[in-house]
This record gives sequence, structure tokens and C-alpha cells, in this order.
Amino acid sequence: MNDAPSLRVACVGAGYFSQFHYGSWARMDDVTIVGSCNRDIAKAKDTGLTAYSDLSTMLVEQTPDLLDVILPPVAHAETIRTALAAGIKWIICQKPFCVDLAEGQAITAEADAAGATIIVHENFRFQPWYRAIKAAIDKGAVGDLRQITFRLRPGDGQGAEAYLDRQPYFQDMPRFLVHETAVHWVDTFRYLLGNPLSVYADLRRENPVIAGEDAGYILLDHPNGVRALFDGNRTLDHAADNLRRTMGEALVEGTQGTISLSGDGSVWLRKFHTQTQTALLHADTWDSFGGDCVHALQSHVVSGILHGTALENTARDYLEVVEIETAVYASSEAGRKIELDTI
Repeated sequence: MNDAPSLRVACVGAGYFSQFHYGSWARMDDVTIVGSCNRDIAKAKDTGLTAYSDLSTMLVEQTPDLLDVILPPVAHAETIRTALAAGIKWIICQKPFCVDLAEGQAITAEADAAGATIIVHENFRFQPWYRAIKAAIDKGAVGDLRQITFRLRPGDGQGAEAYLDRQPYFQDMPRFLVHETAVHWVDTFRYLLGNPLSVYADLRRENPVIAGEDAGYILLDHPNGVRALFDGNRTLDHAADNLRRTMGEALVEGTQGTISLSGDGSVWLRKFHTQTQTALLHADTWDSFGGDCVHALQSHVVSGILHGTALENTARDYLEVVEIETAVYASSEAGRKIELDTI
């Protein structure tokens, strides 16, 4: 007889990226996935689960412990409020969290008042290469850390058909590169360096068929004089067999060495004044997205619920990312550095 605790999980959303969520839940022995909801019920049925087109009905009939919200930001607030009204105490919500800072703050306060916990599905910090980089930094592998640079080069943003094969709503987002994509690295830089103190941004649009920006620079000042640079351009590529694995390349530079992240997911350490490199993490072999980071995040949440381990990226904590995003856009519009304690 198996007396191990188990978690009942329901999902709302069955678009392109949801495949990674459903696939991950199905691999967990301590999870029972009880339903899928989507306004196009045919897509919910395609998951092979009990399908619904109405969220409230699914929550009443299936009584899940956790709701996984796999929807675009415009649907987050209404969906979470429906879950809270049904008494759901655990919610995972895809990023970017809500449509703006004010809405994110309101929803977080409502969840707190209901005794519920929202975890934002920000999975890039769970990618194995960033875990390896964090461990190396903490061990002093590069000496005193001075700067981190990430060059986003997914190569999927050229021409009139850009993004239509996977996530067509990307073309219509008025705020795109930062709100949808760069927030991954804002959070990852927080994970590696702590919260930034100020930000300067210069954003632009290169592909005229999309509504929002798709290229730009974001410079973040972190504690102890450390800087992080996000250099993003979705119309350009990098050397990789799978451009979506790491979505670019990174350098982590310190007084005693440099760590590099390659497009194959490998992580290398070169000591100061040497030419040889030592592998800290070998090339990625996972078939799933981003080094299987969706599974890593969802497993992390299940452990927190069932075993009380500390949770990363609760909505209350993740509001820091939304505040930084707000400052990034303000900086680009004003053409000046923004101190983050002023927002």
C-alpha cells in the first residue's frame, strides 16, 4: 500500500507551451493530473484528460489541490480570481505575471487575503546551466564577480511570419521583448546577483510587422558594483543546433576567471590569464524545453507543497521582477537611468 502524499493538479490552457507542463505533470509519481480546461475544448480533449471549457465547472467537479495557469497575461487576473473563489490554495501562473504591475499587486494581495499561494512559472532560473553557474559563483570560481552578459539571439523574429507557428499573439503584444522575454533574464540575474539597484534601457523595434519592441539593451547595476547586461535581438541567431535551448550565449566574468555558456547548454570555466577551459556542465541532452526546466520548476513546487521545502518565485517575491520591468520601459522612454527605489 502506498501512503505517500499525492497532489491533485488541474490545468487551464492548452496552447503551444502547455505540452511541456502536461508532460512534466504526467512524469510525477506524487501527482494526479485531474483535468484540462481550454475555451477551445477540442484542445483540452487533445491532452487526453477530462476536458472542460468552463474553469469553474472543472474546479467544482475535480477539486484540485493546485491549478496550473498556462495562459497569456491578459487572462491571468480573471483566472486566478475564479480559482480563489473556488477555494484553491495553490496556483502556478505562467509568466509574464498579469498585464502590469498594478494588476499583479492586486492579484497578489487577493491571494494573500484568501490564504492562497501563487508561484510564478518563471523557469529559466531552473535551467541546469544557470544552476551550475550559480554553484560555481558561490564557490568563488571566478574570484570577485564583476559582470554578467547575456546575448539573446533566438533567430525567430524575421519577416511577416515571425512567431506565427508557435505563439502568434507575440505579434500583437504592445510590449514584447522585455515583457515576454527579457523578464526571464531579469529574474535569472536576480537569482545569480540579488536585486538590482538601478537600470538603464535602450529598446527598439526591428521587425515592422509586430506591435512591440524586439531588440535592445538593458544594463542593471547590482550590489557590490556588479553589472548585468542583457543584449537582446530576436531577429538574430547564435551558434546552436536548437536556437531555443539557451536562446543565446552568456559570459560571467570575475577577477580570477570567466564562465561561458554556449548554445548547446554546456558551461565552461577559463581561469584568469589561461587559455584552457574546464567543463562545469556538458552539453544538454534533454528533449524537453530548456534543459527540462519546466519539470525542474514543477517538481520544486510539488516538494514545497508536500514536504515544506522553501519556494522560489512566489508572486509576492516575483513582483520585484514586474517592478524592474516597469523601470526598464520607463528608462527607455525617458532615455536615462532609473533608480529602482524610486518606483
